[in-house]
Amino acid sequence: QVQLVESGGGLVQPGESLRLSCVASGSFLAIKDMGWYRQAPGNQRELVASITGGGSTNYADSVLGRFTISRDNAKKMVYLQMNSLRPEDTAVYYCNAQILLSSSSKWSDYWGQGTQVTVSS
Repeated sequence: QVQLVESGGGLVQPGESLRLSCVASGSFLAIKDMGWYRQAPGNQRELVASITGGGSTNYADSVLGRFTISRDNAKKMVYLQMNSLRPEDTAVYYCNAQILLSSSSKWSDYWGQGTQVTVSS
């Protein structure tokens, strides 16, 4: 059974930083793209940042220059460094990964349970 487990959320003041981590565990063959999404109350889930297996990155315009996504393929982890946090960054942040279970399966999307990030003075 594949699991994605996030950590690192919390309550911070505007301008402060947080680092989110996500680790993939279980039995699978490979991980392709990984990413972070977020969902604020009343809003749809939106892409924050993504990273390919080769390290190419993509960011939402609203976080460009403030957030940095990275991954450690050996540890099966993806990170999101969030600097200069704003109240509008408040949301539940979800880790996502495209995972191949076996050579006979298809790539599938997996999600973590989410971690709350609250930015408030």
